[in-house]
Amino acid sequence: MPTEPITSPIGVFDSGIGGLTVVSALQALLPAENIFYLGDTARVPYGGKSRTTVERYSIEIGNLLLAERAKIIVVACNTASALAVPRLKECFKVPVQGVVAPGASAAVASTKNKIVGVIGTRATIASAAYENEIHSLDADIRVISVACPLLVPLIEEGMFEDKITDLMLARYLAPLLASGIDTLVLGCTHYPLLSQTIARIAGPGVALVDSAANCAQAVKNVLEKNALSAPADQLGELNVALTDATERFLRTAANALHLELGDVALRSLQNPEKP
Repeated sequence: MPTEPITSPIGVFDSGIGGLTVVSALQALLPAENIFYLGDTARVPYGGKSRTTVERYSIEIGNLLLAERAKIIVVACNTASALAVPRLKECFKVPVQGVVAPGASAAVASTKNKIVGVIGTRATIASAAYENEIHSLDADIRVISVACPLLVPLIEEGMFEDKITDLMLARYLAPLLASGIDTLVLGCTHYPLLSQTIARIAGPGVALVDSAANCAQAVKNVLEKNALSAPADQLGELNVALTDATERFLRTAANALHLELGDVALRSLQNPEKP
């Protein structure tokens, strides 16, 4: 545990830009908290990789966050949350918070007709993490999941308002809408960047569950439970590092999320420290 845990940063990671949606939600809810965000842009996306590989990547990134004195590790990636959080909790002494459980809880609270759709990467959908979590809360809810492997690359390219993106979303959402869902879980932290387009295609009868905002609330609860909350009079700072430089990352942060990142550092993944 860090020497001064309450002023140490919240450590947040994702494979690319998607986790910045969680950073934005954390800043809105916890303005006093320092945040250190690490985007594994050298290896984005995680969604098509095996559990073993995602676990290894997550442990490596987690160690880099601990080197920044992180008091909690926030896995702002649904694939890593679905596949690696149990292993991270075994490896690290600081609290570890993923995005799946908060998103599932919000979906259960949202649905009226008990038909919930989930969209995510291949790895997240194949893990059945959302389905299992939702059924642990309400076994009567019907969960329909669809993998959307092309969305993350489109988002990483900044194609938020593009005919190709619209066509892919319409194709992916068609079976969910035909099944009568009234709630749709955006099971990837990249997807809130397309929330307006998704809402337009899904229609007003479908509520969107953004795991970022629900994850931020879960982080707040963990910090309070562990007496790790920053002093209320502190003004939090955001520091960002990437494993590979990318101008797209900076453009998306500024244009889509209105985040001022300042200087972005680079972190090497060569010979990362083992837990």
